[in-house]
Amino acid sequence: MTTPAAINLADKLSQFSDHWNPRIAACYNDNEVRLAKLKGDFDWHSHADTDELFLVIEGALGIEFRDGVQHLERGEMIVVPKGVEHRPFCENEVHVMIMDREGEPNTGINASARTRETLEAI
Repeated sequence: MTTPAAINLADKLSQFSDHWNPRIAACYNDNEVRLAKLKGDFDWHSHADTDELFLVIEGALGIEFRDGVQHLERGEMIVVPKGVEHRPFCENEVHVMIMDREGEPNTGINASARTRETLEAI
């Protein structure tokens, strides 16, 4: 067995600057650990068959739900249950780690101009 390498999140995040385009930093048990930089408003969407986890690494993130809003600060996370419509938003750039099922579209079942068919591994 080979000793697994440590993953430096700051190093990975320094490799790109665009917004709303997650990168795959690692995979485990058919799941992807994705890193993204966000700014502005995203699209309303849901994931029919899988939960989605957001962890704020830097900045502040809001996630709007049909029945309210959650605000997350650095070091906070939320798990959005499968099937729940949500819309991430932020005024200033935010760095996040997102955990999704392997191959799950970033816009879930709601294809849009922001849907990424394939995600780059970094």
